[in-house]
Amino acid sequence: MKRALDFLAGLIGIILLSPVMIIVSLIILITDGRPVLFKQQRVGKGNKLFTVYKYRTMRNGTGDIATEELKDADEKITKVGRFLRVYSTDELPQLFNILNGTMSLVGPRPLIPAEENIRRLREEYNVYSVTPGITGLAQINGRDNLSIEEKALLDKEYIENQSLLLDIKIILKTFKKVIHHDDVREGSDTD
Repeated sequence: MKRALDFLAGLIGIILLSPVMIIVSLIILITDGRPVLFKQQRVGKGNKLFTVYKYRTMRNGTGDIATEELKDADEKITKVGRFLRVYSTDELPQLFNILNGTMSLVGPRPLIPAEENIRRLREEYNVYSVTPGITGLAQINGRDNLSIEEKALLDKEYIENQSLLLDIKIILKTFKKVIHHDDVREGSDTD
């Protein structure tokens, strides 16, 4: 049932947000050139790699590193990218990941393979038994301000308590967090 709801939500999201997605694409193209989309390998269900889609928010050549390890974030993130990241608009192309089944609307955020410490904790907590999500418990409970242990424990809590009601609560809290751009921090050199 969750997969069917995800597919429906993804399809409706793409249809309703397509004007915004077109405008964002054009702004990125005009202000910073190609590519508009950023494709990156992430760890998904079954601990298998998949390609995640996002709007490109960093300058070309920045590399595949976790946000919290980013040095000189102000130098690497474009002006448009900073806005997109603060309001999580860079995640909109992940609606296509929902359609193809590699992501869910709600679930643990997918990691880049290099994030080995949290990846081991997630393996221990059986987090890879579910499809990763655009939002999850960690995103509404501290996001960038959480330690890897806290994130992994929240992922475990989600796995142990997942339900439609919990997903709805997470989605509603996510909207509130995005509007207020709570808990967004860029790089290792920020306060």
